[in-house]
Amino acid sequence: MTTCYLIGIGMGNPETLTLGASRRIEACGLLIGAQRMLDAFPAHPGRKLALIRAEEIAAAVRAYDGDCAVLLSGDPGFHSGAAKLYGLLDGVQVETIPGISSLNYFCARLHTSWQDARLVSVHGRTANAVGEIQSNAKTFLLTGSNCTAAELCAQLTEAGLGHVRVHVGERLSYPDERIVSGTAAELAGEQFDTLAVMLTENPAPTGWKQGAPCLWDRELIRGKTPMTKENIRLLAVARLAVRPDSVVWDVGAGTGSVSAACAMAAWQGQVWAVEKEPDALDLIRQNRAALGLPNLRVVEGEAPDALAALPRPDCVFIGGSSGSMDGIFRAALEKNPAARICLTAVSLESLTDGLDCMKKFDLADVDVTQISAAQSKTLGRYHMMMGQNPVWILSGEGRA
Repeated sequence: MTTCYLIGIGMGNPETLTLGASRRIEACGLLIGAQRMLDAFPAHPGRKLALIRAEEIAAAVRAYDGDCAVLLSGDPGFHSGAAKLYGLLDGVQVETIPGISSLNYFCARLHTSWQDARLVSVHGRTANAVGEIQSNAKTFLLTGSNCTAAELCAQLTEAGLGHVRVHVGERLSYPDERIVSGTAAELAGEQFDTLAVMLTENPAPTGWKQGAPCLWDRELIRGKTPMTKENIRLLAVARLAVRPDSVVWDVGAGTGSVSAACAMAAWQGQVWAVEKEPDALDLIRQNRAALGLPNLRVVEGEAPDALAALPRPDCVFIGGSSGSMDGIFRAALEKNPAARICLTAVSLESLTDGLDCMKKFDLADVDVTQISAAQSKTLGRYHMMMGQNPVWILSGEGRA
């Protein structure tokens, strides 16, 4: 029975090829892979097919009567096309040959370990890279044209992380290999290849991922815009069940207090703060900058129209609906029928609208809680308890 070998060829330089991989490549009559990988074997006497799409590679493998090798950069188990090929080659005898990944090669060149590093790829995909670096002592990243090493350094600097130590590697294993080290602020103005790798070292990573964050009112920049108070905010974020990788909508975000708390909880995810008032939008941006929350995105507009372009939400907080409660529920549940929705109400009318929508859209696990809180205020040598308006917190979950 013929065999298809999925072979990790390392960085591309033949010197990083394992002996086992080299022997199998020599024995195969067909080599398949990107042209850059095929070029590493100019003396190979067999047939060569320059293919990138997994479906085309699988079709070529099935059409060939003999042993063939699919050349994959780095290691097949590390952000490789092998993952998709496994499913497409069902019924074909497949053998995977590990290779040297950019991760272990780069860390070896830097004389550092990688077992304690957070692994992130922004090569052709979306990830909250700044949040990952902010939250981890050591982070390894694959960059791409959609998010270059220089752009990431600029984002880190803008987020107040310009002091983070950054190492960037280009053309690894080749004669013109280049490794540059410095702070994010120092490297933000450099030019790097789009396929560079990065290793960052953050001396003071945050501890947000250890549990739900406590964001106190005193930490927020406030204006005349109404703000969800800390007692309510803490319970609302808990009711949303925000996970580290959640996508959260905060509709009618006001000062952005709930947005900020959610962004701290969803440190691997994204939070979209939707607000129509210019003064409130300015406060959200100020709080985002002051708290260092690059995963908090500000959307200027009025719901539900402003929600159309947003990504699929896991959690939706409604701090203000301006009479459009029904449209907000509909927009969220059309994008994700299982979205978890939480809203606060200070008026009987908002409470009624919220309950009506929970019933109309058949949400599950509906909970209604009323909170009446009082907070101390210092008057001379006395502490007086100042009552706050009662607030209803409604939460429920869509039925997928």
